[in-house]
Amino acid sequence: MMKGAVARRYAQALYEIAVAKGTLATLEEEIKGVALAVEGSAELQRVLYHPQVLPGQKKELLAALFADKISQESMNFLNLIVDKRREKYITGIAEEFVALANAARNTVTAKVTSAIELDEAAKQDILKVLAKISGKEVNPTFRVDPSLIGGVVVQIGDKVIDGSIKTRLATLKSRLMSKTS
Repeated sequence: MMKGAVARRYAQALYEIAVAKGTLATLEEEIKGVALAVEGSAELQRVLYHPQVLPGQKKELLAALFADKISQESMNFLNLIVDKRREKYITGIAEEFVALANAARNTVTAKVTSAIELDEAAKQDILKVLAKISGKEVNPTFRVDPSLIGGVVVQIGDKVIDGSIKTRLATLKSRLMSKTS
């Protein structure tokens, strides 16, 4: 089974629980926090992903790390993931869950990468354009990547709008190389 399909199925189940109990925002923050903790710790990944570590030991570790930080629903969900041996999908499940929550709120996340730090007016202009393009409220994250040379790259879901000078130069180089050969 494809990794995305597994993550979607578990995220959908958690989403339905969250909607039924009215805890969508809480569970969203908790599952994102757990995913960030797992992503950020190679040691935690080694233990969680290791097939010879018993499920009971994994559950004890997760309880020790998160029991006082997350709700019982989230803890039960993590235990289910361990029981079903789906620990490797925690990050994907969190991403899919956030996507479901955003769809319910008519919100879309956008990653905006620019060559230089954008001032507030430029950020607002970009947000207006993205809201118009997507037809949804935009929840942006901004970052700087000097290797772009200039311009902006925007990722909304699986769509990428690349207006960077780096890409334009690469395209121009490709065209010139194909014309000379």
